[in-house]
Amino acid sequence: MSSVVRRVIVGLVVVGFVSSASSSYVHYQLAQDPGYTSFCDVSESVSCTQVYESRFGSVGGVPVALLGAFWFGLVGLLTITAGRGDAGLDENIGAYLLMLSTVGLAAVLFLGYESFVVLGTLCVLCAVVYVAVIGVFVAASAVTTAPLMSMPRRLGADIGRLVKAPLALGIAGGYVVLTVAVGLAFTSDPTDITSVSATNASSVATRGASDDSEFERFWSAQPRVELPVGVDGAQVLVLKFNDYQCPSCAQSYFLYEPIFARYEFSHPGAVRQLSLDYPLDPECNDQTPRGGHMGACEAAVAVRLARREGRDTAMARWLYENQLTMSRETVRQGLADVASMTDFDQLYETVLEEVKADIALGALIDIEATPTFVINGVVIKGGLQPQLFDSAIALELAADDNIATSE
Repeated sequence: MSSVVRRVIVGLVVVGFVSSASSSYVHYQLAQDPGYTSFCDVSESVSCTQVYESRFGSVGGVPVALLGAFWFGLVGLLTITAGRGDAGLDENIGAYLLMLSTVGLAAVLFLGYESFVVLGTLCVLCAVVYVAVIGVFVAASAVTTAPLMSMPRRLGADIGRLVKAPLALGIAGGYVVLTVAVGLAFTSDPTDITSVSATNASSVATRGASDDSEFERFWSAQPRVELPVGVDGAQVLVLKFNDYQCPSCAQSYFLYEPIFARYEFSHPGAVRQLSLDYPLDPECNDQTPRGGHMGACEAAVAVRLARREGRDTAMARWLYENQLTMSRETVRQGLADVASMTDFDQLYETVLEEVKADIALGALIDIEATPTFVINGVVIKGGLQPQLFDSAIALELAADDNIATSE
């Protein structure tokens, strides 16, 4: 490895490691503090938080950003080691770097696709990491490497060298221990980024004015609207004006699902969630003449039809997971696969009138984008961070309990 290539890789590693570490810090703060605002949240389409809180933001409870920091650390250690041994070791390290950078490239291509295409969101820190990984791959491709077929044998020899070098062994061992310790710190943390514990949610809901809660002040100051939708005995009514072809609608569905499940367990029947159709498709929604979701009306009809067979939840999940290929044909086939219904075309126009009734409700509050949530009359455009969404429900439950007590 030439000194120029080594310096390039080290520079990219430093940039990537700092960005990954910063992302991990933001991820951790979001999990700990419901009111935390990331410095890289610029708008709905340029937001680190939306990416971190999505289902692509972590693996087994460990933030993807943290895995990236570990990757950069390992690449950096190998690069620094190159040139300090014999030519054979340098060739081996070149092969290790090429294999690591290939894995890294595959990961960032996948994550970049999920961020830009599926979520429709740019995470600035993530983008810096992507560029750094691609740069490492290009630089590693220029390094002379040993034949890959011989690497298992060479790896065994290198491990033998490592065991005989106390300083190198200590550094490697320390890095492994640090990696495991930091990873465990995240996976054992009781506060997951996609939800807040019931205890924490309760404490948010019962804080008094002396606690000076910024979110409570924000929430209590919000105006409320009235929509002709029955609460059906619930204390909290959560309406979601939804488009099954909208990436943010899919993201919020998966993020909020565990929150609703927890409240159903702790407060059975107290929180009612209702998804209302607002497809951004001019075929059935004349409020969105430029809407580009040309399969959204069909998707809304499909869920309503699947409900007749008790398969609406499964149908909704199928649609969210197949947004990129959504069309009348794929929706029709999805309905047949999920709910065993083959009369989509015959029933379409009749059920579409039900969808239009929901669209008319949305027109009462001038919906500009999906998803739009209405929590006991408070309109939230685009949703909230999961912690704050949880807190809003908890506050509404506490307010209803206070009213009941005073009566």
